Amino acid sequence: MQDAEKKIEQALWIAHTLFQRRMATGSTANISFRVNEDVYISGSGTCFGTLRKEEFAKISLTGERKNGVKPSKEYPMHLMFYEKDPNIQGVIHTHSFYSVLYSCLKQENDEDILPPYTPYLKRKVGKIGIIPYASPGSERLFRLVRENINKSEAFLLKQHGPIVPGKTLMDAFYGLEELEESAKLAWFLKGDKKILEIQKETE
Repeated sequence: MQDAEKKIEQALWIAHTLFQRRMATGSTANISFRVNEDVYISGSGTCFGTLRKEEFAKISLTGERKNGVKPSKEYPMHLMFYEKDPNIQGVIHTHSFYSVLYSCLKQENDEDILPPYTPYLKRKVGKIGIIPYASPGSERLFRLVRENINKSEAFLLKQHGPIVPGKTLMDAFYGLEELEESAKLAWFLKGDKKILEIQKETE
């Protein structure tokens, strides 16, 4: 229990920090961590800016609820990462601005969409894949994530936001920050043709 309490405090710090840095808004983000065979995830409808320790749902690795808090509707995506690699101990999903913006562009390589403008994204996260658009929390979204989860280390959900795992919660936090900064760099370095690409995608 002591390990869970320590990780909850860390998760709260991360959530509040991301909110203060405007990388999470409203009730659109979710964060989880693993403790042995259990997963703690921010509850449905919670806000990173005001998240409290009482607002974490406790579920099994198969999704069975173990306390009275309703988990985020996107908990199946988190469980897929824990299933993928037992070394993953934390997962963060936000709707951070530049990551969403960059996800709207047409990509040449769906398994590695962000150019290595700095060395840090590859070191901290790895390849960033793109998941085709599907409604948040939908079965179609979960199916698409499952179909692609072994192709890249982290993902941008198209028109939705990043989801980043880590061997620790802090690793996931550092990776998410690096992904957002890389997306910002990529957006500005891509040039004027990015506007035309978005227009073609929406025609």
